[in-house]
Amino acid sequence: MRLSLRGALGWGIAALMVLGACAPTAAPSASVAPTRTPIIGGLDRPIIFAFTPSQDVQRITASGNAIASALANATGLRWKVTVPASYAAEIESMCAGQTDIAAIAPLQMTLMLEKQCGTPILGALRNDPSTKTLATTYKSQILVSTASGIKDLNGLKGMKFAFVDPISASGYLFPTLLVKNKTGQDPKSFFSQTIFAGGHDKAALAVYSGQVDGAATFIDVRSSDGVKPSAGMPADILQKTTVIDTAGPIPNDGVAVAKSIPADVVAKIQQALIDYCASASGKTQCKSLFNWDGLQKIDANFYDPVRDAAKLAGIDVAAEAAKTPAPPPSPTPSPSKSP
Repeated sequence: MRLSLRGALGWGIAALMVLGACAPTAAPSASVAPTRTPIIGGLDRPIIFAFTPSQDVQRITASGNAIASALANATGLRWKVTVPASYAAEIESMCAGQTDIAAIAPLQMTLMLEKQCGTPILGALRNDPSTKTLATTYKSQILVSTASGIKDLNGLKGMKFAFVDPISASGYLFPTLLVKNKTGQDPKSFFSQTIFAGGHDKAALAVYSGQVDGAATFIDVRSSDGVKPSAGMPADILQKTTVIDTAGPIPNDGVAVAKSIPADVVAKIQQALIDYCASASGKTQCKSLFNWDGLQKIDANFYDPVRDAAKLAGIDVAAEAAKTPAPPPSPTPSPSKSP
């Protein structure tokens, strides 16, 4: 009896051992890789630098890339350049977190500040031929065909006119104020038709080619020195077009950063841009970009005159930006008249 019980116990223990060996082994817990936030300016998170499409996009892109390359060397950060389709698109991109830093026009600055998605950090400086000093402001001009014989703004009544963009200070806001002050009429009723050319150079070329009777641009999109035509302009544009009026002064365009950019990075970028535009090689690229002769530190109050002008003109900048139309095709000057 004792042997029988011992045998039964032995077989039971052996069976339990076999069952234990056959039981599935618990899977080890999978290790979760820690999430890593990309560092701005790092390999997988370049700083996005946007430039207003105010003139020839190819030239702006080329100069923008040269500036970005210099900034990469100066700051140790990685950069990517973009030129949005319109003035409004550039601000929307910044507000959507898709743009980190932008070179933008004065009226764009007021829209950005209204939407609270960026901060002005630099204002452009340009040589003023009359005072031989660096100026913080510029002016708008009204261009007509020289052959038209038009001598003043009243001569454009009932004619076709080109503005630049609904949120351009020198290409829309200040010329609108000029028309209202001198004719007592809104541009929409004073002119027979108004269009938005999409760029200052395109507006000037529209006059040159006869697409419109008059246009508003900054002074002087046709030439940086009043003698030689600017890049991309016909060789005889200074003779074939005439300035009949001006508006301003207007605070210069500048550079703004998104609010998400850390303060130490902003300070590094700010000084690097100032230094670059003051350097021998930088002067050429900054001049080619937007005719910048230098940059200075500014704050949001710098653009108060533009905001005040918009109120005086009765222009709702945000509403104008929301309905920005696509620019028409650029008029092509005769190849024989190219510079």
